[in-house]
Amino acid sequence: MANLIKRENRDVTRRPSPEHRLDPFRMMDALIDRLADELENVGSDAEQLSANIFHQKMEERRIPAKRLTALLTRIGRTQSLLTKIRYSAVSTIRMLSFLSGATRFQENEVNGFRNPRAQIARFAERFGIPVCTSFRRAHLFDPLHPNYAGDLGLGANAKLVARVKASDLVIAAGARLNELTSQGYTLFDIPVPQMKLVHAYPGAEELGRVYRPHLAIHATPSAFAAALDGLQPRRAPLPVDAAHREYLDWSEKALPQPGAVNLSEIMVWLRGHLPADAILSNGAGNYSAWIHRFFRFRRFNTQMATVCGFMGYGVPAAVAMKALFPERKVLALAGDGDFLMTGQEFATAMQYRLPIIVLVFDNAILGTIRMHQEREYPGRVSATDLVNPDFAAMARAFGGFGATVEKTAEFAPAFRAAEESGLPALLHIKFDAEGITPSTTLSAIRSKSLNS
Repeated sequence: MANLIKRENRDVTRRPSPEHRLDPFRMMDALIDRLADELENVGSDAEQLSANIFHQKMEERRIPAKRLTALLTRIGRTQSLLTKIRYSAVSTIRMLSFLSGATRFQENEVNGFRNPRAQIARFAERFGIPVCTSFRRAHLFDPLHPNYAGDLGLGANAKLVARVKASDLVIAAGARLNELTSQGYTLFDIPVPQMKLVHAYPGAEELGRVYRPHLAIHATPSAFAAALDGLQPRRAPLPVDAAHREYLDWSEKALPQPGAVNLSEIMVWLRGHLPADAILSNGAGNYSAWIHRFFRFRRFNTQMATVCGFMGYGVPAAVAMKALFPERKVLALAGDGDFLMTGQEFATAMQYRLPIIVLVFDNAILGTIRMHQEREYPGRVSATDLVNPDFAAMARAFGGFGATVEKTAEFAPAFRAAEESGLPALLHIKFDAEGITPSTTLSAIRSKSLNS
């Protein structure tokens, strides 16, 4: 714990007492107290403070919310991290899927009095901080909340990425800051980010692993949210209208797309048709870019998607969700290659009479790999073409409902028929492979690579 804080060439480190060395929980309490004392002594000149916090893995120990509140309140009094924001700041909060077995928000917690989503929202409102969510964690913050700035994952809004890079402060609560959230490790300078970084995470081994935070806090997202809920600003909140407007402009309207089926129009229709508590699950593939950009997850626990990006997750996850929440509408969204990984789990839905609705987006290629091939080796296609079955007939063979969609206008009546059937249902949606993402085409990627 040496060199905890040094200022003006004065080493203010004090060794923990013997009893604190014997109890790691009390040791962390003592360290927080000492850091808080130093922050109190700095006064208003907090910009000169240079603090490095070294964390000791303490099994399942956590910083008490009461201590976090005391520490962060002192930071607020010095007008340091939470009030010296010149341009913008982003708070990123994340929940690990309950399938991973990692620390997460609990359903009863979010629906109870101490609601971490509401606590984060109140904190953002009081201080005027735009909030974005990390990859496939969009359900952790209401996208129509005026502080919401968007999804920081694959295919992120370029304006959001620029906003985060230009921030004076980033508060990352529960986010790993991995390759996807960090936009391929380009969002922050390594190892010291270009802005102040506050990183709160439940696993001590993650703090400082890639990025060295200005303030690292070993705490669960729930405890951190509770601590933030007690902070009060010393000035009026900064305006966040521009950040939210950029998100709405990015996601509100469908975009043109090659071919007879437009996936963005389908997502916009689903956004307006499905109830707020509908659960959407999906695996990996370029089709998910339309979900991330155009669908809005208004409630907690409505987005079921792996952050690892592996294929075949959607259908089994939908079966599990429908078994857990039979009163809610559950959809599985899958690409053609994605569905072929685990599509046989449709039989499980039939066996247990779980009326999920599966949307299979069929462009007859392994889209993500094909996109990378055209980007790195333009025109040299290898093993990415698919010869697919009639997926709708496959669903009917299982005893479920199946329909094929070959035009955008056919989707809404087919979806309503699937709902009315009361059976596990599958819609086979055929779309043009040329429209490889919402914002570009295979031909454009190939042309750019050939001319670069």
